[in-house]
Amino acid sequence: MSETASPRRQTSFRRAAAVACLVIGLPLAGCSFFQAQSTTRGDPIDADALKQLTPGTTTQADATALLGSPTTHETFNDNSWIYISQITRPRVGRLPGVLEQRVVVLNFDQSGVLQKVNVYDKADSKNVGMAPGTTPTPGASASVLQQLFGNIGRFNGGGGSTGGSSAGGGGVNGGGPSF
Repeated sequence: MSETASPRRQTSFRRAAAVACLVIGLPLAGCSFFQAQSTTRGDPIDADALKQLTPGTTTQADATALLGSPTTHETFNDNSWIYISQITRPRVGRLPGVLEQRVVVLNFDQSGVLQKVNVYDKADSKNVGMAPGTTPTPGASASVLQQLFGNIGRFNGGGGSTGGSSAGGGGVNGGGPSF
């Protein structure tokens, strides 16, 4: 009897080991094999292209030919060009995680000649907190029932006629007001 029990125990042990490997192995395999793709936003500026920018000699036309048009301009200064790029990857249950972030600011003088180049990365960024609370809206606040039943009696179906109004006037036959 001990000879027949041993192969059965080995078979059940092998099955349990295989199930345990699947239970542990599949989630771990998903961590690396099914990783979300990263997304590039903006147009990353090449480091070699930045080296070709020379303050005092590079013009706006040269910068546009080399880097393309800027992502944006400074709000009150059209001579300050800003190039923004970011590489993100989705995280489970959260907003996209920023892997790499770069902002290049080109400052030109009034004649369009480059004066200064500033490069900022993720380490230079600062978190900006949202203001707590809500923004008040004008008017009275309505309850759920007031919102549901508040429009009863306000609906004017029109009764199938075109033109005209409830105050009389015009209609299809052009009859004018009735007294």
